[in-house]
Order: sequence, then C-alpha cells, then structure tokens
Amino acid sequence: MKIINDIDLYKDELIYEINNDNLVIFPTETVYGIGANALSREAVEKIFKVKTRARNNPLIVHLKDKSEIEKYAVIKSDVERKLIDNFMPGPITIILEKKDIIPDCVTASLNTVGIRVPSNEIAHHFLEIVDLPIAAPSANISSRPSGTKVSDIKLEFDNLVNFIIDGGESKIGLESTVVKVINDIPMILRPGYITKEMIEKVIGVCNVSDHVLKEVDINSHVESPGMLYKHYSPNTKCLLVYSKDINTLKKIIKDNITNKTIILGSDKLKDLDCYKYINYGNDLENISHNIFSKLRECDKYNADLIIIEGVDKVGLGLAIMNRLIRTANFNYIEK
Repeated sequence: MKIINDIDLYKDELIYEINNDNLVIFPTETVYGIGANALSREAVEKIFKVKTRARNNPLIVHLKDKSEIEKYAVIKSDVERKLIDNFMPGPITIILEKKDIIPDCVTASLNTVGIRVPSNEIAHHFLEIVDLPIAAPSANISSRPSGTKVSDIKLEFDNLVNFIIDGGESKIGLESTVVKVINDIPMILRPGYITKEMIEKVIGVCNVSDHVLKEVDINSHVESPGMLYKHYSPNTKCLLVYSKDINTLKKIIKDNITNKTIILGSDKLKDLDCYKYINYGNDLENISHNIFSKLRECDKYNADLIIIEGVDKVGLGLAIMNRLIRTANFNYIEK
C-alpha cells in the first residue's frame, strides 16, 4: 500500500486503479472516503466487501463538478436546484432520482441516489484526474469511527487498497449533511456541517427526519448512509450522557462510572476522578473535528467504559449527537 501526498506524481497509477475496479482512499473536507468507479458493479462490490458493509446501506456518488449531476440523476424541482446552487461544492449530499447508468448496487436497489460534490481541493483534483463518478462511503470498517486522518485508518486497510491519498486531518470531521426534497421541503436525513438553520436561510423551511436520533429497523432500506444501527463506534462500550445543568451532568457520570472508565468531554469535566480523561474540545467546531479520532484514541487504554459528554442538539450539535447516539448504540441518559 502506498500513502501518497502528490496526486500528480501518481496520476497514471490512480487512473489505472479506478479503471481496473480497484479502491482508492482519498480525503474530503468531511472525512476520508474509500472510493471506486460508481459505474462498475465489480468495483462497487469491493467497497461492500472490504468495509463489511450491509447491502441495504446505500453509497454516495461523488462528482468533480455540479454541472455533471444530470448525467447521473434527475433534478426535478427548483428547491433541489437552489440547494445545489447554494451548497455545492461543499459538505452536503442531495438525494435525487437516479438514472439507469447508476447500478442498483450503489443505491441499495432504490430509485434514488445520493450525489455529492466535495469542496476539498485534493478530492476535486482526484475526481478530475480519474474523470468518473466515484462511489465512496467513509474510510472505516463498518461500525467503526470514520477516518479523519491517515494514521487512524491505514492499518484497517493494509493489503486491501493499493493507494491512500494523504490530505492531512479532515477539516470538518463529520460526514456530509444528507438532504432529500419532499413536497418542495428539504428533509435532513443525516445532519452534518450544513445545518437546518443554514438551509432555512436559503429555502425558508427545512424539516429533520424523526430517525436522526432514533433507531431504524436494520432490515429496512434507508435512503441515507449512517441511519442504521450501532455506528461510528470504538471497541469499548460507550454511554452518552447530557444535561444542561453541570451538577446534574456530573451526578449522572458519578452514578455510572467504573474503576476503568474513560471520560470523553469538555474542560468542565476534567476534574472528575476517573481512569482516564480525554478532552474532545470546548466548542462544536472542535468537537466535530476531533470526535472520531478521539473515540479511536479511547481504545488504546483498555478501559471497560467510555462516558461521552453530549451537547445541545442545535445547529452543528444535532449532527454531533446523531453520531454519538449511534456510537453509544443508543445507550443514552439525558436529564
């Protein structure tokens, strides 16, 4: 496996990999993706096999430019166009009616497809070079925390991919916002950096799926990645806790702490007596950036429990809590 920084030095090899149905890990502004030619069933099947990903969990198709969207999907409404015009390229995925050129294995046999145009310069350059739509979920073994830097994921994919493009740490650290327009109203299926409030400023209204903070039937076909079951999880058992009142929050933690508990949270918890305290940041931007890497770090300490401090479910906080509640497998206390 080669870890490369300069795409142009390996241009021919990268084109060869994608054209021959192999996988390439590449950076985006959200998290690292593990990509394959979205038009090749053989290539797409490799993603599912390597990640041990459920076949009812659809993939997102990444394009080099929003002008290419209508090659692969149908833009039916002015609201969809407004979302594309205002937020692409960027950390947003829009669910559209797919065209037949996209294989059913990409979309979990649904007639819709998630389309994304990354704003990350390295991702854009990679997509330009290979000149194909790239199906790419996050670069992690399914159920594990998503990859936000190469050092966290290289061992997982050793001998499974030939190339990792190293773009440093992901700027955002959470996967893209996934939106579907229903009856001319955007519906957030998976929250991300593009928030409900941002969309409302453009469209005037935006709904959030009931499933964002709830469990989904594992046998159902979902239109967005990241909606099913336990996800984004370290190997260590997790408990997510939240209260607006700091004294109540500390009491919840003390009531559930063990002799080998890691506390993962902000500075306001650093003085609690525990096996190990790990700071994940003190504002939503830093928590978003750090959370997946910090969850991976927790596994190094051989603890028996990670107690994670939750955040207010507003703005970017909704996306953070969407990930953390699945990290904890819905093991959640709020008072």
